[in-house]
Amino acid sequence: MKTLIRAGWTLWLPVLLVTIWWFASANSTNIYVPSLSRIVEVLWRDISSGLLIDAARVSLTNLAVGLLIAAAVGILLGLLIGETRRLRLILDPYIHFFRSVPQSALVPLIIGAMGIGAAPKIYTVAFACVWPILLNTIDGVRGVEPTIRSVSRVFGVPKLLYFRRVVLPGAMPQVVAGLRVALPIGIVVMVVSELFASNQGLGFYILNSSATFQIPETWGGALMVGVIGYIIVIMFSLFERRVLSWYFRSGAL
Repeated sequence: MKTLIRAGWTLWLPVLLVTIWWFASANSTNIYVPSLSRIVEVLWRDISSGLLIDAARVSLTNLAVGLLIAAAVGILLGLLIGETRRLRLILDPYIHFFRSVPQSALVPLIIGAMGIGAAPKIYTVAFACVWPILLNTIDGVRGVEPTIRSVSRVFGVPKLLYFRRVVLPGAMPQVVAGLRVALPIGIVVMVVSELFASNQGLGFYILNSSATFQIPETWGGALMVGVIGYIIVIMFSLFERRVLSWYFRSGAL
């Protein structure tokens, strides 16, 4: 019963907004703002034909691989930099410089250098997502209680065990927060990277539909990205609740 009530509180606003959009656009004569019923019709047609399913599969594969690379690099470097003060002082200006570079602006350069395959898309997603993960991991490591560090040194805990059982669990809430921030960034960059010199993926579907004046298809592709993003966020919330169950039980949130 509680689950149904929670779902009701979560879904009532999206349902209301979709209902308003459906009826408000029903008699639309604006070529650039088609009715929602027409958008849903072409969306379902392209899903049924497999066109959008194939595009989503390509895009989500690039997103998943890019996020995995960003998570591995960001967490490992974050643990090392956060734990080593001298290294942090040396690298801090460079980290803030590179994270300030607009990732979307680099997409044409990366694709020009690496071609139109999956590699430049994956690299672009990884480059965009690594910074929030890295910075949050560093903050999480720095937030580990000094007393815990001191006790670990007194008992001579080996370095690898120290990182695995002391530092990483202590920093995990911040690490997961970095992953949560990186997810929507990755989705946006995933689509943007497919707008340049690409022949597959959701970004290509949207761009090709727009270029050929298939406006309902353009809207449908954008909605598809939004729905996928929403589902990914919900799935990540479940993952977060599971990984940080001890954190939520402690009353920290």
